[in-house]
Amino acid sequence: MSVKGKAYIAGIYEHPTRRAPDKSVAQLHAECAKGALEDAGLTRDDVDGYFCAGDAPGMGPLSMVDYMNLKCRHIDATDIGGSSYLAHVAHAAEAIAAGRCNVALITLAGRPRSEGMATGTAPRLGNPAQPDLQFEYPYSPTVVNMYAMCAMRHMHEFGTTSEQLAWIKVAASHHAQYNPHAMLPDVVTVQDVVNSPIVASPLHRLDCCVISDGGGALVIVRPEIAASLNRPKVKVIGMGEAVKGQMGGNVDLTYSGARFSGPAAFAMAGVKPSDIQYASIYDSFTITVLVQLEDLGFCEKGQGGRFVADGNLIAGQGKLPFNTDGGGLCNNHPANRGGITKVIEAVRQLRGEAHPKVQVKDCSLALAHGTGGSLGTRHGSATLIMERE
Repeated sequence: MSVKGKAYIAGIYEHPTRRAPDKSVAQLHAECAKGALEDAGLTRDDVDGYFCAGDAPGMGPLSMVDYMNLKCRHIDATDIGGSSYLAHVAHAAEAIAAGRCNVALITLAGRPRSEGMATGTAPRLGNPAQPDLQFEYPYSPTVVNMYAMCAMRHMHEFGTTSEQLAWIKVAASHHAQYNPHAMLPDVVTVQDVVNSPIVASPLHRLDCCVISDGGGALVIVRPEIAASLNRPKVKVIGMGEAVKGQMGGNVDLTYSGARFSGPAAFAMAGVKPSDIQYASIYDSFTITVLVQLEDLGFCEKGQGGRFVADGNLIAGQGKLPFNTDGGGLCNNHPANRGGITKVIEAVRQLRGEAHPKVQVKDCSLALAHGTGGSLGTRHGSATLIMERE
């Protein structure tokens, strides 16, 4: 059963807070839900499907459905890290096409900043009995040095430079200056990035994303409901998911799961990378963006450094405007699963609601992609292609 065009994104909301010491995670989820439903012109009583990941407190959707007093006949708690919320859009579209629900609510929220989480530099602890951790656990791997390992390998294989990676941060900062909620609104230069302190060689502090509180929400609906709402119509036309791990020891750090999820999404949508007018790309680190751009087909493998250089990702200047809200590198990165903001900004672009300084002219086709987990060990990938009707 094809689900192309069977679901529409009717409501979006990004929480304006970047620090919320006075709010609970559940409260942030509820506030995001309220905002997205109001944006769609719907109410809590219309919701019959609910989706969230591991950022939700308690027992995930069971706790949140009860907390928000929803009446649901379908729930989903898929958790594949930063790609979770792109997968949720795909799963919501599939559930709607199958008649499992009519109005799907998707919420994310977190307080890592208020809770003092050192997301990138603290060891990622786990149970050493886990099959995917037992050989790594004694070395206490951190997120940032797993990504730095990928950056170092990419540099070795293809001659990628720190200056080329820095252009990704520069582009994000050019966009963030127009976002009143961005944590890092100041425009930076290539030299600012490469002169910032090394966190894990070759990644500098400004190669890393921010850590913020906040959240977001999406409302996905049946076509008939979308037609009844007084909102711009954005439909999901392509989706793909993949997992990349250690592959039985056949490790290649130069590519990501986007190599698999991207082609699946493009095939379903019936479009090519060259057709995409705007791209929301998960940006936990600059290297994350570069590798994903290659794997999604926007440039050849190994050519990412050249592709991102000289402002090619800056709206109004380059070939592929990306993360026009400032992304995780400059705007926000809540709950370690910031992929929902990639969908939100893509929908803004398709609606023509992005900031006028970064709005892509006549934007009708956009891509959002998320990576969740660790680029250097195992991660999930999810790709969405959306179209303005």
